[in-house]
This record gives sequence, C-alpha cells and structure tokens, in this order.
Amino acid sequence: MSALLSVENLDIRAAGRTLVSGVSFSIGAGERVGLIGESGSGKSLTALAVLGLLPDTMRVGGSIRLDGHQVIGARDRDLVPLRGVSIAAVFQEPITALDPLMRIGDQVGEVVRRRALRDGERPGKAEVRRRVLALLDRVALPEPERIARAYPHGVSGGQRQRAAIAMALACRPKLLIADEPTTALDVTTQAEVLKLLEGLVRDEGMGLLFISHDLPVVATIAERALVMRHGELIEAGLVGPLFQHPAHPYTQGLVAAARAFDKALETTL
Repeated sequence: MSALLSVENLDIRAAGRTLVSGVSFSIGAGERVGLIGESGSGKSLTALAVLGLLPDTMRVGGSIRLDGHQVIGARDRDLVPLRGVSIAAVFQEPITALDPLMRIGDQVGEVVRRRALRDGERPGKAEVRRRVLALLDRVALPEPERIARAYPHGVSGGQRQRAAIAMALACRPKLLIADEPTTALDVTTQAEVLKLLEGLVRDEGMGLLFISHDLPVVATIAERALVMRHGELIEAGLVGPLFQHPAHPYTQGLVAAARAFDKALETTL
C-alpha cells in the first residue's frame, strides 16, 4: 500500500541560503509521526511545504506526494481540493488562525458547509448549526452554545485551540498536521489538548504529523519520531528505542536535557 504522504529529498532555499536539505520521510494512513527540532531547524518549513503554502520567494526541490498527488510544482488551484480533504492543519497560536471579527460558531460552520459541498451535500442552516455544536462538544468545549456565539478574544487560549481543532476535524482529513499546537498553553491545558488530539486521531483513523521541540510531548502522542537539525533529518525511528538509545549526539543532548528538566521539576515539587 502506498504512503499517504511521501517526502523525498526535500530542499528549500531562500535568498541564496539552504533552509531544508535532503529531507525524506513517509506517513501511512493512521500513523502518528513526531517531527522534533529546535527553533530554526526547518520543522515548520517542512510542514508548509507539505501543505503547499511556502511563499513564492522560496525555491523548493525534491518530491512531495500527498494522497497520490504531487505537491511540488503544482498550481495552487490544483492543491486547494486537497486541503481540508486529504490534509488539514492546526497551528501554534489559534488567535492568528481564527478570524477575530467572526463568531467561533460561524467559523466552524463555514468549514462544515465547504466540506459538505465537496461531498455533494447542501445542508440547511439548522443542520449546519447542529453539526457545529456536535463538533464543539466533540472537542470537549464546555457550553457549546455559548462558545459558538463567542468571538475568539472572548474565550481562553485552550478553548481557542479546541475550536481550531474542531475546524480541522470538520474537514475530516486523511492527514492532520499539528504544528506546535500546545506551546502557548499552560501545562494542564496542554495535557488536555494532547489527550484530545490523540483520541480524535485514533477514532477518526487520521494520519498525524505532530511538530514540536518538546520530546516528552512527542513521546506522548507519536509512534515514530524524526529529528531535524539545521534543516537536515539526522535521526529517525520508533519513539521508545529512539529516546532510550539515541544514536546521534544532538538527539542524545535533547534526551539528556529533557531528563534533567524532569528531575529538576521533581525536586522542585
């Protein structure tokens, strides 16, 4: 069976600089993969390349096949049908992803309507509203009716992120990209969102590319991990063996730092 996502020798250049070089990996249907690296390692650029959302100023080489379609070199109008069906994304700070002038329910409803039209359906207002409230309830938002009427600035960061996840879920994508989706949240809310994401991905049978600089977070949600540094993929493997016996010095340093932080936290508590 062919991979849902196949990236081969991905190169990204801008202003004469190489930002990502020779990156190759694949994700199968329902597989959960973590992409790890420090800021500037090329994680988010790789995700944007997969989505076909890199700016025109960047030059991209290699191959990205998403659900049987070539992304690199494709026209944007040819990629639009893939977004929201084959792939959807949840980003780090939902306040920038949500329209501040639209009620949350209307934003989720717009996604519901668009996906329904692609499926040949034309749901009425009452049916769209029913689906919106069901989605808000599915992502464990309290008082879905109230949240649907609220604007993004009127709810908490964790609630905004759950609303963004509801929008992605409304697309019913085959592959979900979650780019640092818990970084801006407190520890308790972070754990809740991770548990929510894990359950939704499992229940819907979606593939997941989870991007983070936090090893313990990736270990919680991913089956396999990819480690990036300076735009290159330096190590990959199943999460357990990779974190227990890292081969590359950089990965060893990340694991050691994570363990030292956990020890310090235990001592403080």
